[in-house]
Amino acid sequence: MTATASTDRRLLILDDDPTGSQCVAGIDVAFDLDPAIPVGVLEGPGSACFVLTNTRALDEAEAVALNRRVLAGVLDGGVPAAGLHVVSRSDSTLRGHVIAEPVAIADELAARGIDVDAFVLCPAMLEAGRFTEGEVHYATVGGESVEVAETDFARDATFGFTSSDLRAFLEERSGGAVRADDVLSLSLEDIRAGAGRVREILSGARDRRWVVVNATEYTDLEVVAEAMALLEAEGRTFVTRCAPSFVRPLVGQQGARVVDPASITIPEGRLDHGLVVVGSHVGLTTTQLRAVQRRGTLAELEIHVPSVLDERREQHLAGVAAQVKETLRSSDCVVFTSRDLVRTDDPAESLAIARSVSDAVVEVVRRVREAKPAWVVAKGGITSHEVAENGLGIRRARVEGQFWPGQVSLFSAQEAPDEVLGAPYVVFPGNVGGEQALADVIDVLTAAVAAR
Repeated sequence: MTATASTDRRLLILDDDPTGSQCVAGIDVAFDLDPAIPVGVLEGPGSACFVLTNTRALDEAEAVALNRRVLAGVLDGGVPAAGLHVVSRSDSTLRGHVIAEPVAIADELAARGIDVDAFVLCPAMLEAGRFTEGEVHYATVGGESVEVAETDFARDATFGFTSSDLRAFLEERSGGAVRADDVLSLSLEDIRAGAGRVREILSGARDRRWVVVNATEYTDLEVVAEAMALLEAEGRTFVTRCAPSFVRPLVGQQGARVVDPASITIPEGRLDHGLVVVGSHVGLTTTQLRAVQRRGTLAELEIHVPSVLDERREQHLAGVAAQVKETLRSSDCVVFTSRDLVRTDDPAESLAIARSVSDAVVEVVRRVREAKPAWVVAKGGITSHEVAENGLGIRRARVEGQFWPGQVSLFSAQEAPDEVLGAPYVVFPGNVGGEQALADVIDVLTAAVAAR
């Protein structure tokens, strides 16, 4: 992995789930919200730190308050506002608090005398087939490029939308506060004319104007990042709302660091078997789980969601945890939530149900971690965050690399309980990879155990 043109900017990435670091390596990630962690990481110019806010699992007011609190803590801790580029990292299929979080960041900066010139929206995740062309955002589904509003992602119970054109999307999600006609666009033609042309367009953005980035390849993103750095060096301020791919050129990296069994260390004293935790309910996750089940190489234990939502909760979770600890002595194990989705037409109630189920998954992991599984894989963005922070007790981790270029990160815990330090932890987003991807990751991990 090599660096692009150097920049002295410090990059604070507020990540609404732990999947935003899939395209970088060697960068620290704070699972704990203690501001001392990013303050320590961001001591020098050119540094970068992810802070996992998990705000996609919060309502808008909570998300706004948390963004402001985290940023305030970093600034109060001594990280200079001048030269700090804040990224609001989010989903490549446009789910999340797309408008509210960047605005919250701008409001906190404004309270400290820093006026934001523009919000830069770049949802590309090129490795997963999510790209923007002609201002329309696409997702690759079944090998075909589909406008994102036509996919299942747009029917999300909490963050659904109807517009694939990013300008219309911003108007829709802002309730008309952002007018589509007022949104600037960096077209592919503009970008491919070079950083000078992009700089010219961005220089006209003032007073928190929204800017849409079209991109179908990494060179597009690198040009935009270069132009932004030039303007930042002149004192301009941007807040970026983006998916994982754009983070790579913003931090000055190129290429991917792909892990294999030889590069994965399983410390002595851990069991010979690992744990897979599946919480995501997107269709692809269920397909990948079934592929693992068909191989028949893992013991299966189910967290029964209806039991989690009634008075049987404590007894059920205690029983599942005890079964997992016993099973890990002789076999790799997959724990998954029942696939029949409990849902409601009320977005707030849907979010509350999702939280309750996530808490149940975390509680099982918390009870199991003392058994010291060889490795842990968490499937689903929100699941991955909660399992790491509250299940395993990880405060700070480092991204070691990915299982495929730009997809599925391997973390190593840098600050965590003794029974967790050193164990490989895999963050596997719910909507990433092919049918066999989860099974393939498990194969790599089991080969690493066999090789130790």
